[in-house]
Amino acid sequence: MSGKFQAPRGTHDVLPSDANWWHLVRVMEEVTALYGWGRIQTPAFEDTGLFERTAGAASDVVNKEMYTFEDRSHRSLTLRPEGTAPIARAYLQHGMHRLPQPVKAYTIAPMYRYGAPGRGRHREHYQLSVEAIGSADPAIDAEIIQLYTELLRRLGVTKWELHLNSIGDENCRPQYVERLNEWLDAHADVLDEDARHKRATSPLQVFDVKNPVVRAALEDAPKIGESLCDACRDHFEQVQKLLDALGVPYVLDPTLVRGLDYYSRTTFEFIGPDENANSTICGGGRYDGLVEAIGGPPTPGIGFGAGLERLLLALENENIVFEQPQLDVFFVLEDTTQRERVLVELAKLRRAGVSADADYAGRSFKGQMTQAARSGAKTIVIIRVDGAAIRRDGRDEQVVALDDVVATLTP
Repeated sequence: MSGKFQAPRGTHDVLPSDANWWHLVRVMEEVTALYGWGRIQTPAFEDTGLFERTAGAASDVVNKEMYTFEDRSHRSLTLRPEGTAPIARAYLQHGMHRLPQPVKAYTIAPMYRYGAPGRGRHREHYQLSVEAIGSADPAIDAEIIQLYTELLRRLGVTKWELHLNSIGDENCRPQYVERLNEWLDAHADVLDEDARHKRATSPLQVFDVKNPVVRAALEDAPKIGESLCDACRDHFEQVQKLLDALGVPYVLDPTLVRGLDYYSRTTFEFIGPDENANSTICGGGRYDGLVEAIGGPPTPGIGFGAGLERLLLALENENIVFEQPQLDVFFVLEDTTQRERVLVELAKLRRAGVSADADYAGRSFKGQMTQAARSGAKTIVIIRVDGAAIRRDGRDEQVVALDDVVATLTP
């Protein structure tokens, strides 16, 4: 086979030099830890039924986007299109209901959805999924939303708007769906094929259509907020009150339903400045019936998914650039007979928590000095016949014996 291999269409490589990407990951890990979340990793593929049962046949994920295949044992498997259902499955499978509730788990992992690739849209895309399972407290709704605002604050992203809604629960939604269906029957001419398909399997999903003409027509349809039961209304009011107390601004969006069937009560999206499919940089909500839908007991939960690629676009939009972490020490050999000794000293520094490197390409002294400059190392150690010359941030050299290099460079 001739020609060069390239990453498949709709995928992308993340290189060591992609400083913004790796900074995102570090900040995500820091913020989730501060809020008490622990990391979880689920398999890249699951039983297809997990997503069919939880996402809903009307969702674009199940209807159009899943990567589903049959393995050699004739089992239907699907590459993970979203992070919530697998984490809920793990919660149930491993008896995590016996742990203190809620269980706070997050993952940073690739998700797979078949669609037209484009700017900010990838068939393999990376997502931060943050889930809190086991609590119906509106305070956890507010906390998980505020967690993402803190992530944005630490990254310096300011151009966003939080859209917020409540879509009720199994007590009040049936009455609303009846009203909605009556309206849809009377306005069937405004629905396109996609909206009709969504309505046939999950009427609330008509609000998730992409056609701007249909979306505009649906502005006149009855809204779920007008039909909330007392419990759902009180829950939503508490979420808003807590967000106000936390200083998180939001816009009430009565047509926000999200694209998956498992959502209930609180739904939210963080909208960025892009006026296209990339505008949503984070979306989530409450899913109080999800664990029960996959065979567990009634278990409340809430979470969100935030695409890393979309967040990178938000950084780019605001001209935010992060630098790679600097190397602490780079060794340059003027006396090449000391190479073995230098490798030993390198190992000692690394054990002491000092990042250190040296030349492994047989470069000349001049070439090594160039490489040291490119590495961005804060300190350059030049190994000579009569000892080591230490240069810190361009200051005058400090000459020490080779045996004293590690002691000189460590606290």
